[in-house]
Amino acid sequence: MSAKRISLTGIKPTGSPHVGNWLGMFLPALELAERPDVSAAYFIADYHALTTVRDAEQMRSLTREVAASWLAFGLDPERTLFYRQSDLPEVFELAWVLACNTPKGFMNKAHAYKAMRDANLEAGEDEDAGVNMGLYTYPILMAADILVVDADVVPVGKDQVQHVEIARDIARRINHTFGEGTLKLPTAELKPQSAWVPGTDGRKMSKSYDNTLPCFLSGKKLRRAVMRIVTDSTPPEVPKDPDTSLIFQIHRSVISSGEAEALAERYRRGISWGEAKQALYESLEAGLAEPRERYEALRQDPDAIEELLREGARRARGLAAPVLARVRAAVGAGPRG
Repeated sequence: MSAKRISLTGIKPTGSPHVGNWLGMFLPALELAERPDVSAAYFIADYHALTTVRDAEQMRSLTREVAASWLAFGLDPERTLFYRQSDLPEVFELAWVLACNTPKGFMNKAHAYKAMRDANLEAGEDEDAGVNMGLYTYPILMAADILVVDADVVPVGKDQVQHVEIARDIARRINHTFGEGTLKLPTAELKPQSAWVPGTDGRKMSKSYDNTLPCFLSGKKLRRAVMRIVTDSTPPEVPKDPDTSLIFQIHRSVISSGEAEALAERYRRGISWGEAKQALYESLEAGLAEPRERYEALRQDPDAIEELLREGARRARGLAAPVLARVRAAVGAGPRG
């Protein structure tokens, strides 16, 4: 992998993916793996999920679910690196070294902590109510994820750029204190191709808004979910503006630009909402039927998923061990036995 730039993508196990995840995360990340100059690495950030998940069986199930999702959408573990965060002890040892070289004031600026603090203050509560140290030091663990495999580039959305900037800043501090070259400085790569997919209420599709179209519903249930999208009472023969139609905005995310223009013309000529919803369902089903079949088969064989993750961890530790050896030598820790 060292002959190419290492690109790292972390995936927090949060449950079944929806259409917004499919178009905005899975497909762009998998397209990145096709680039000849990139060695793509993907990890399931199960220890990051410990900030909220408190049930062992739920954690195992969520981890297998997200693993099955990536594999169903086409991730090839033979061509890419795919592993579970908790299988790399080097991550957590490095996180401690990073924490010991990170000022507390630096963590006060992290977006997730600031958002919770501000919400608490607005509600008239103590500013740290509900804040555990995992959430507070989340960016340090994320920095360890990135730095431990000598990642060159981290594809992120605009709201995640800070995580890579924090990793760079901590790495610079380590290098200044213990010697240049101790840690590689990663670069954020903004993902312009990430799709902003509206949910069934017009806001961004998100589990937190309960406005999603889950990817792996049966065909019948997926159609039912699409048909439940609320529309107005405009008669079928009346021309409709595609730019103001929620159905069209979701649909255009799924199809090519040429298909979207042809569909827009159908709206302008007059289309019933039932017809529009049926067309959306058919486009979704065309893209999701095969991944759904693969997903269901994978979920029936958890041992196969575990074996893939173990093999991925073995390969990932081949990257992480030399990095940690450099760090241990630089800070004066003894060599590993």
